[in-house]
Amino acid sequence: MSGSQTNKPFNQKLRIWTLRALALVFLPVIIFTEPTLARAPSFYHEITETLGELLVIVGVLGRFWSILYIGGKKNVCIIDSGPYSICRHPLYLFSTIGVLGFGVMNGSVIVMSALVGSVLLVLSLTAKREERDLIKLFGGEYAKYAERVPMIIPRWFFVRTELEVTFNSSTLRTNLFDCFVFLLLIPIAQYLDWARSSYDWPVLSLL
Repeated sequence: MSGSQTNKPFNQKLRIWTLRALALVFLPVIIFTEPTLARAPSFYHEITETLGELLVIVGVLGRFWSILYIGGKKNVCIIDSGPYSICRHPLYLFSTIGVLGFGVMNGSVIVMSALVGSVLLVLSLTAKREERDLIKLFGGEYAKYAERVPMIIPRWFFVRTELEVTFNSSTLRTNLFDCFVFLLLIPIAQYLDWARSSYDWPVLSLL
């Protein structure tokens, strides 16, 4: 599905700096709080840690899946297959899943809910801002796409794909850095868990 013209990529600086600001806000909260669930039996802790790691990996693989379809084609044509058949912004979906994984590994329901909610809010507002420009670019064609496919919350069973997909290797390499950042969430969560039990620093107990 093609547009009538090629546009430059949308300016994502506001989204990036907002997410960085959120990271700075949540960093001391995560460091100086201890989830009450951390005192639960060790098998429960292992289950939540494993589940969190799996969610981070799903987020990374989902971002790769999305880039395979959208790389080099953003603002050039409407992609409506693969991950773009389950939601209109799968990169934002899988980024949120990765953050959810970190929240699960952290163990605090309150911190996890606040972190995921904040990230999802920023990405949802960004998506709405992008879509105003996409409607101007593609007109009714994008409006019809938006009517049948949800914005970020996916419809997993509606996925459809093509037999062959071409991808932009340069865009894939760029996304590789973002994937490393998400994968770093796993050792960071493990280190914080170890540090809380090894060092006597002041922490606030949270659910």
